[in-house]
Amino acid sequence: MAEEDEQMEVEVEVQGEEESPMSVIDALKEVLKKAAVYDGLRRGLHECAKALDRRAARLCCLAKDCDNDEYVKLVKALCDESGVHLIMVEAGTELGEWCGLAKRNPDGTARKVVRC
Repeated sequence: MAEEDEQMEVEVEVQGEEESPMSVIDALKEVLKKAAVYDGLRRGLHECAKALDRRAARLCCLAKDCDNDEYVKLVKALCDESGVHLIMVEAGTELGEWCGLAKRNPDGTARKVVRC
């Protein structure tokens, strides 16, 4: 009986999905989705400039293929002034799709994507 009262140590292995490390782009997609759901996403130069000027922004994304150098200089200067991190994305159409500025086909693929 004394042997039964002793507590046995048992190792329990948690069997779950092994998560691979997330890339920066995948993490950015998740952040943009959550920000869009909770109405914390500002799209476009005007809304972005207002949020940066009020120091309400926490993260700013800018497309590398932006064709207007004045916009790039303005956004970079506002980010530097307010201490907001700036992430440069390869294409504006990708950024627009991630922000929800796209029409979707019934199968879920993006059809009309607005550059952001």
